[in-house]
Amino acid sequence: MNRPQMILIDVDGTLVDSVPDLAFCVDAMMERLGRPPYGETLVRNWVGNGVERLVRRALIGQLDGEPDEADYEHALPIFTELYRENTSKRSRLYPGIREGLDYLQDAGYPLGCVTNKAAQFTEPLLRDLGVRDDFDIVISGDTLPRKKPDPLPLLHAAEHFRVRPDTALMVGDSVSDVKAARAAGFTIVCMTYGYNHGNDIRTANPDAVLDSLIEIKDLLP
Repeated sequence: MNRPQMILIDVDGTLVDSVPDLAFCVDAMMERLGRPPYGETLVRNWVGNGVERLVRRALIGQLDGEPDEADYEHALPIFTELYRENTSKRSRLYPGIREGLDYLQDAGYPLGCVTNKAAQFTEPLLRDLGVRDDFDIVISGDTLPRKKPDPLPLLHAAEHFRVRPDTALMVGDSVSDVKAARAAGFTIVCMTYGYNHGNDIRTANPDAVLDSLIEIKDLLP
């Protein structure tokens, strides 16, 4: 792998295990709606495409499909209120993240963050976990008209850093990250532990797979 001129890193499932907070909010939402909770194990397989998609999945109890739109319009504000108050109470950085970020900073790599999570949740989460200042730019799910798997957020970051997409690296955990990186012309590295709906990310054929971010030092020149 050539030395990247920019590295973008995803949030949920890559930097942060946010499922404990998301599952808490899903279950609290379901209870407010008079429905049984699901528990963290089940919700973990639904995370990874933004809050809106998570709420839709919770309402139907499965990964694919659509709920009644009136149910969704009623449920989304409930979840949003809950998550605004529980964005980082239970969420934690994955092991090796702090060490990996320190290595990349010390090595002089320009770092950005790109996520499908809305800015109202992304910014507090990164600040509370002490990593916001590691990134020169944070692109959230509502920063631009389109989000991953569309390549727009990645191309926007490349323009921000004034680098060519084919010299940039994306670090993520899901098929959405791989699709966005391929469409943008980025190299893509994925974490084994992330949110890919229970599927092994290797089946999406990223350029490399890591168990911990600190392992990236073995990939980079």
